[in-house]
Amino acid sequence: MVTRTAAETALERELRRVAGSVPDPELPVVSLAELGVLRDVRVSYAGDGHRSVRVELTPTYTGCPAIETMSDDIERVLHEHGQPDVAVVTVLSPPWSTDDISDEGRRKLAEAGIAPPRSRGSDGVVALSLAVRCPHCGSTATELLSRFSSTACKALRRCTACGEPFDHFKEL
Repeated sequence: MVTRTAAETALERELRRVAGSVPDPELPVVSLAELGVLRDVRVSYAGDGHRSVRVELTPTYTGCPAIETMSDDIERVLHEHGQPDVAVVTVLSPPWSTDDISDEGRRKLAEAGIAPPRSRGSDGVVALSLAVRCPHCGSTATELLSRFSSTACKALRRCTACGEPFDHFKEL
């Protein structure tokens, strides 16, 4: 077992903060950390002292077209932060879930007019309900306009109370 020094873990925490601060390219109101797609950041050292950084990302779904942009953006910010050797890899297990979105990410989605996904209950099940709360007025009197919106992970809905259309981040 390799024991990590306090300096190594502090560096990993700092690099995780930097990588996690990258905005999602499709939902720039939330960061990759808030979206829950940033899984791990590890620093390793070769025998000659060469340092490399490995970042693990899990896409919101397997065919997510934004994963390449996310990877490029993370590499760029870590290079700018003095890390010349950065590898960003995609990991599919465990799969990403909308439960991975932080409370802060959910708040930011709602503030941006995107209805956040409903959370799973303590039993691990999303309550079966067709009601989606309007992020503009709070009404649950909403209707589905399209199963897909600007991205495959969102649906387009309209509030019948205030008349405003809005995106709903689908539960996965």
